Amino acid sequence: MEFVKNIKHTKVIKFLFVALIGSIVLAISSKIKIPFYPVPMTMQTLVVLMIGVGFGWKLGLATVSLYLFEGIIGLPVFSGTPEKGIGLIYFTGPTMGYLVGFLPAVFFAGLLKVSYKYNLIHRFILNFALYIFSVSFIYLFGLIWLANFVPVEKIWIVGAMPFLLAELLKISILTVFVTFWDRSILSWRSF
Repeated sequence: MEFVKNIKHTKVIKFLFVALIGSIVLAISSKIKIPFYPVPMTMQTLVVLMIGVGFGWKLGLATVSLYLFEGIIGLPVFSGTPEKGIGLIYFTGPTMGYLVGFLPAVFFAGLLKVSYKYNLIHRFILNFALYIFSVSFIYLFGLIWLANFVPVEKIWIVGAMPFLLAELLKISILTVFVTFWDRSILSWRSF
């Protein structure tokens, strides 16, 4: 009985450790940015999708939730912190919708996966469509929240249009990686 408890504790510790490492990588990706106003362009969307693909939906949600919690309590993990404030004040700023959109994005990227029974071209197309679908939640939530800060007629121009080309590039990179890479590499899904 003690052995079973030790195995469960070990699994929980691994789960927490991987979530912590994932949240650190997500925080680092938020600092790789091209400054736009009011929403900067970062590598976060790519990392959020990678977390979903690599960790699965449960560990992916835990990782992104931990990242958001770290930012809300004041750790400088968000893109504009500490320059533009920290904690809940920064979180409720113009980028909050995008940050909340990370949750459904990582969920769908981790929940849905393309079967290896399809040929390479079909897997590529299906993976690309899956990642477009997943990342669309980030923009949907982001644009809805951004309406509190930007005139409605300018939401699309400042909240989505500048990012679309870079987003397609990031999604293409992830799609190539996932489509052509050996599926045994993506083994964190066993949690």
